[in-house]
Amino acid sequence: MPELPEVETIKRQLELEVKGLTIVASGSHSSHKFLPAIETVGAEIVGLKRRGKYLLLELRDGRDLIIHLGMTGQLQISSLVNIAEATDAYTRAWWALDDGRHLIFRDVRRFGRLFVVSRGDHAKIPTLRDMGPEPFDLNFDGEKFWGLMKGRSQKIKTQLLSQRPIAGVGNIYADEALFLAGIDPATRSISLNRAVDLLESIRFVLKGAIERGGTTFRDYRNLEGIGSNQKFLVCYGRYGQPCDSCGSILRRKIIDARSTTWCSRCQKR
Repeated sequence: MPELPEVETIKRQLELEVKGLTIVASGSHSSHKFLPAIETVGAEIVGLKRRGKYLLLELRDGRDLIIHLGMTGQLQISSLVNIAEATDAYTRAWWALDDGRHLIFRDVRRFGRLFVVSRGDHAKIPTLRDMGPEPFDLNFDGEKFWGLMKGRSQKIKTQLLSQRPIAGVGNIYADEALFLAGIDPATRSISLNRAVDLLESIRFVLKGAIERGGTTFRDYRNLEGIGSNQKFLVCYGRYGQPCDSCGSILRRKIIDARSTTWCSRCQKR
């Protein structure tokens, strides 16, 4: 599933393509998850934002078109005038823009979703409404991060994936950050000092992934193609290979239904 770096990459690229343009027509798959696309006709796109793993297109009429890519969602810009030529069987929504191009949302597995809401009104989107602070928020520090995790009984990796203590971290970057911080993903509580280290590690791996256009294994595509961060992963998906730090063989286990890679020597509880 696209995580913060992938959505941030798409946001930055898409902003250059669609900001200031008006949606003149639209269409969607019949599923209620994609039907909100048709509510945006006539609206001008005045800005783009990201919140966690969600992409928000700000409309001049005071609404937001919110896009969640799910596991296999992709956004594309097509210069083909004929919408039938610009779309395929996996197209779930499309928007015709007043410059003659189309914004296309493809989603093979249909786990993505669209919402159109009044700006900032996330009451009907619990995962967005209850999301924790953004990793790069200048007012968010290690002590606040620790406070959001302190006293919880869940394993530390599960807490990160819940989006409650921090936004945008999924399976890939949780494994990477926990490895870098030397924390066993099954740990249930950490000290303030370790929370500070973990927040620094999260920021480090996210920043690097954004600079490289995200991580592409199979489905993720940004507007310019595939990301390259997969070449720089030191933990995620490398089970059975030697740890770059100590040479031990990286191990894999399932933590709350999520496959997890870690080093039993470098990552301590």
